[in-house]
Amino acid sequence: MNLRILALDFDGTIAVGDAIDPEAAEAIREARSAGLMAILVTGRTLADLDRRLPDAALFDAVVAENGAVLRFFPNTSPVLLCGAPDAQLVGDLTRKGISHSSGSCIVDAPVDAAPQILDSIHRLGLPLAIAFNRGRLMVVPLGVTKGSGLNEALWRLRASPHNAVAIGDAENDHALLALCELGAAVAWGSDALRRAADEVIPGSDPSAVARFIRGLLPARRIPLGRGRRRWIRLGHRDDGAPVDLALHGRNLVIGGDPKSGKSWLAGLLCEQLIHQRYSVCILDPEGDYACLEALPGVIVQRVERIDGPFAGVERILAHPDLSLVVDMSAVAQCDKRTIVRRVLQLVNRARQQTGLPHRVLIDEAHYFLGRLDDPELFDRDLGGYVLVSYRVADLSADVLAATDAVIVTKVADRRQALALRELAAPVGTTADWLHALASLAIDEALILPRIQEAPDRLMRFRIAPRMTVHVRHRQKYCDVPVRPGSEFVFTRRGVPTGQRAHTLASLASFLPDLPDEVLRGHLARGDFHRWAERVFGDFDLGDAFRRAEGLEPAQAGAAMVRAILDRYGKTA
Repeated sequence: MNLRILALDFDGTIAVGDAIDPEAAEAIREARSAGLMAILVTGRTLADLDRRLPDAALFDAVVAENGAVLRFFPNTSPVLLCGAPDAQLVGDLTRKGISHSSGSCIVDAPVDAAPQILDSIHRLGLPLAIAFNRGRLMVVPLGVTKGSGLNEALWRLRASPHNAVAIGDAENDHALLALCELGAAVAWGSDALRRAADEVIPGSDPSAVARFIRGLLPARRIPLGRGRRRWIRLGHRDDGAPVDLALHGRNLVIGGDPKSGKSWLAGLLCEQLIHQRYSVCILDPEGDYACLEALPGVIVQRVERIDGPFAGVERILAHPDLSLVVDMSAVAQCDKRTIVRRVLQLVNRARQQTGLPHRVLIDEAHYFLGRLDDPELFDRDLGGYVLVSYRVADLSADVLAATDAVIVTKVADRRQALALRELAAPVGTTADWLHALASLAIDEALILPRIQEAPDRLMRFRIAPRMTVHVRHRQKYCDVPVRPGSEFVFTRRGVPTGQRAHTLASLASFLPDLPDEVLRGHLARGDFHRWAERVFGDFDLGDAFRRAEGLEPAQAGAAMVRAILDRYGKTA
């Protein structure tokens, strides 16, 4: 992830005794000179800050009153994100003799007044909460936090929290650190915040924050924190243990034979990235990712000619809340290289300038990155690529050298399997390696022993279900056998009949001729819908099978055949 934003707490983080630390202020100036945005996120009011900051323009924006008030420079007019303090509450606190002060949106009071203030909030039935900040507390509207205020500021600045590092020290900084890609707590701050943070900044005063900021500037990359907040769930091992992968900044290769599920797995990664609000750009030669348009913020740009305009692509890439699928399925194969070159040049320039998109996926990558005659196509400094290919051996040596993690679906091709072995830490014999890759079922994959998640062994797992279903792509799987032990076994009164469906196509061929007794038993137990969901991860097909379970056997069999044909476009 490119670093674009520093989100900084004030008291106890960059300021001591109501004054900003001079060294921290100088480090912030250096960061802004390097092209970063600095945003102050504080519980103080704007009026109070104006008295404390020697140079208000030190920041691009201020999030004040614990997330309730914004100000952007050079415009100094405040933006209120909620209403003024409730007059009944303020009057009640005055009658009780509680020392307090009001900002534009919040009420500030001593922490020991919390029980009385909570009593007033409860008695008056107000939608308010208390945020603690060491010896003080703030009464804020429900849902207002430093995180919510910063998120609103970033949206207005057209920036993403995935390009941000947050630094804080106290109880009210939890939401701030949780929002940003990396949340750092200072060592002299709250114990609870240090435990929750992605990183702890060693030291004893704001000068340590200055050193931390300066350490980020040369690479302009957000370091990988110690937590697992941004990991991707790939699936589960046979013992039920989850299999997760950290994609932060990594270049990932997904390899495997044709029809083995590479694009299916890549789509699963994209779904989860998009739901975590990363901006993703997908170069899709065959139209296998158009289904992602069902997800929020995903736009499919269908390219129909080699000389088509790309202004729309550039506009989409400028928005952190949008992801882009460049569908080239209507273009001749010989023209796709030119289109991919043009798009990658645009994408990489945009990433260098704005940090967007966060990740770039290239399917059939061997066609486009077989050799690197143009460094603008694959930016090793940026990272964050996902390359999908059934010919990993044909990828550029430079690209393979920059690969951080490798996942494979079934690989029966010996040349490709041996090329993948070169990308992994040594494990087992060559024969064991070839067998492991060739024995994978349609719903399985391996993480190669190259990274901390699988340092010294092949990690085999079942791929998690998808949230979106791409029927055009999944046509490939109708005739692909499931792994041994996952076949549909037909039984009569609990005794196998000898018939087994190894594919969806074979299931469709068996259904019309099954005896009513056999079919009725499987329908009553829900065996068909469980097979579709557990083996293929196809919950829509499972729903269709469920609807058939209430029908008479002959009607149910015909309905399930129609469901398979409708979804997969195959003949039995």
